[in-house]
Amino acid sequence: MQYQSINPTTASPGAEFALITNEALEATVQQAADAFEVWRGTELSVRSAMLRAVAACLREDAGRLASVIVSEMGKRVQEAYFEIQLCAQICDYYADHAGQFLAPEQVPGVEGALVLKEPIGPILAIEPWNFPFYQIFRVAAPQLAAGNVVIVKPSELVPECAVEIAALFEKHCDVKGVYTNIFASHDQIGELIADARIRGVTLTGSTRAGAAIAEQAGRNLKKVVLELGGSDPMIVREDAPVEWAVQQALFGRLLNTGQCCVGTKRLIVVGEERAQILEAALARIFATIPAGDPGDPKTKLGPLVSARAAQTLQDQVDRAVAHGARLVAGGSRMDRAGFYFEPTILADMAPDNPVYREEFFGPVLMLDAVGSDDEAVSLANATPFGLGASILSEDIEAAGRMARRIASGMVFINQASRTQADLPFGGIGQSGFGRELAEAGFGEFLNRKLVTAVPCGTPPLGA
Repeated sequence: MQYQSINPTTASPGAEFALITNEALEATVQQAADAFEVWRGTELSVRSAMLRAVAACLREDAGRLASVIVSEMGKRVQEAYFEIQLCAQICDYYADHAGQFLAPEQVPGVEGALVLKEPIGPILAIEPWNFPFYQIFRVAAPQLAAGNVVIVKPSELVPECAVEIAALFEKHCDVKGVYTNIFASHDQIGELIADARIRGVTLTGSTRAGAAIAEQAGRNLKKVVLELGGSDPMIVREDAPVEWAVQQALFGRLLNTGQCCVGTKRLIVVGEERAQILEAALARIFATIPAGDPGDPKTKLGPLVSARAAQTLQDQVDRAVAHGARLVAGGSRMDRAGFYFEPTILADMAPDNPVYREEFFGPVLMLDAVGSDDEAVSLANATPFGLGASILSEDIEAAGRMARRIASGMVFINQASRTQADLPFGGIGQSGFGRELAEAGFGEFLNRKLVTAVPCGTPPLGA
């Protein structure tokens, strides 16, 4: 494993970082364990002030930090800037609401019974490359506010982003070891999960990685949260305006060049004729989307993160077509420097196509026509994933009824997707379990301690 930046736009190598030694890793874990004993006892106002200071720095330095994201993983500059702003919002949200979330709760109807909410210790966060700031902040901000400490293993593709994040926390936190990056190997991560000082594990990544981490955590009786892949459907009901649906599908599929777990992967259109109209419109647009430097605000399509990502996508498209899918647009890597892939549409891809059950992590859209809402729901659920889904309709109530029938952790009506600090994020099935963000994410690594009190002299079984 090598931690090195490679500019996806030019394929040129950047900074390289050495793996942490076993001795340094041991020192890091002990420092985090020691920091927890201090951090858990700090006033909530101190923890909140730290998060607000980090948020202010994110906003003040947003342009430069966005440029680091652009150069390291190829995100378009507008999207990178939005990501930094979102991280600042997350910090402020938990600074504002941690007190409410940590408040003891009286057990209804049981006098003298109280549930306390206490931090549990160092949390190991294993994070991906596709949203290199947001994925870390949506774990670090709530857990640091709660009184836990965090050790982050970032993706080996975005080490410079990880260094920038660590510098922010080091600058504004007086307790050393509250937030730490580690450039660790897979074997070292396995050892960390087994370490008694690590009290919880959270991972955002592939289903395969999630299964491996869950197995290791389970053997060691560690609480684990998994945010994994998705194959999110977008259902276009018969009453949804076609031109608007085209724009929603474009945003849903091309956000972050399609490298988004909750992006639109499958477009399910009710009505054969409407499906043909949508297919033709999307094909025309896909064929003319200008690819270019993601640092240029005029660029509409950036590169994939790596040569490996581009090759994986090519293999998936080729296998899908070989098993009967109809190639409508795109389908190949672009003949240019960097890791660019043509925006691609695959139609008539039956659920028994072996590639249908995989996640396309790039600008590839599957399109299907169905005859009714019931068929749309059935096809939406024909996947082992269950992260998000979206429904486009003028009839909000009807869309709401459909949403209740879709097997997923999130459903977005008349939006391709949505994430913000106060909305819980997570899925079911092979998309993982547990939640991030909002109060749900804050509470994933808390000990809900029951304390009961009855008068002195009460019989052993008395109430």
